Amino acid sequence: MRVRDGRQALPQLAMAAIVLGAIALTLGMFRELSAVLAPVFLAINLLIASYPFYTWLKRLHMPRAVAAVATGLLVFAIFVVAVVAIIWSATTMVDKLTDYGPQLTDLYKQGIASLTRFGFDQTTLLNQLKSVSPSSVLDVVGKAVEGLSNATGLVTVVLITLVFMVMDLPSINRRFAVTDRLHPNFTDSLENFVKGVRSYWLVTSLFGLIVALLDGAALVILGVQLPLVWVILSFITNYIPNIGFVIGLIPPALLALFDQGPWTALAVVISYSVLNFVIQSIIQPKFTGDAVGVSPTVSFLSLLLWTAVFGALGALLALPLTLTVKHLLIDNDPKARWVGAFLTSDPDSVDTSDCDDVVEVECPDGR
Repeated sequence: MRVRDGRQALPQLAMAAIVLGAIALTLGMFRELSAVLAPVFLAINLLIASYPFYTWLKRLHMPRAVAAVATGLLVFAIFVVAVVAIIWSATTMVDKLTDYGPQLTDLYKQGIASLTRFGFDQTTLLNQLKSVSPSSVLDVVGKAVEGLSNATGLVTVVLITLVFMVMDLPSINRRFAVTDRLHPNFTDSLENFVKGVRSYWLVTSLFGLIVALLDGAALVILGVQLPLVWVILSFITNYIPNIGFVIGLIPPALLALFDQGPWTALAVVISYSVLNFVIQSIIQPKFTGDAVGVSPTVSFLSLLLWTAVFGALGALLALPLTLTVKHLLIDNDPKARWVGAFLTSDPDSVDTSDCDDVVEVECPDGR
């Protein structure tokens, strides 16, 4: 141990072990409490996204209590409609794809045969792919849909949390004022978190809806069945970073393949890919900038991490959860902001104005 300012400093390996152990313990606790924490965080996000509606009602000189109740009812209506739409579309999708069980099995066998022609051993492939056979995949998806239909606990936690947060909504500005006087840095971080999360939900929802509607129009033109189901699926999977687009594409492409052949399926893949790339990779950044503020790699890793901790709901909340950690734990601490240089999509945006090189920590600019 080295002595610094009269105190013994722990070796860096020991500090790293302590930090990693604390993170593992925290994530393990989050996983154990996921049935409560994930719905509560979802409710917080919904209210943050709808807060501009509350401020708009106040500007119309509506009493704060009435504006809070109206905002809560709006969030409640949106949440209920979303849950019903997800359950209906998922159930319809599973029922429809189940009808094509034989075709899925034939496609699976053709894939195995194609790999065998490239020199792979068929027996080894079959043993390794037992868990992803068409029947097992449909069974897993069916159980997931059944679990979604019975997710009364999640809905109950979200609604109860919304009720209590709506009761606190009229006094939120006074609470922020007190916090700002006592801990201005934390208040700034909290405000940045709120702005980031709100921008994420509003931007992702708007452009996700545009992409989903255009996807639906393309499916109608191509004559693919159940276009409304695929529109809802495309919109929901839009919130899943990196792989959501692929998840929303596979079912309609398979349906087009079984119903109309490979050329229609290829047309579905091309139309989805072009629309997704043009709108979300070219048009969206020009109008909104970077609403998320994390790099693509961090976005993908956050998907893996939070899905492992919170399950399917963690996949939908992956980026907001990462923004929470970034704004409240990293950006709020000058000594930890160097981590932000590896998380953010724009390293030059990292604030190093109040960094100092104490306790052997250097700022991102090398001072």
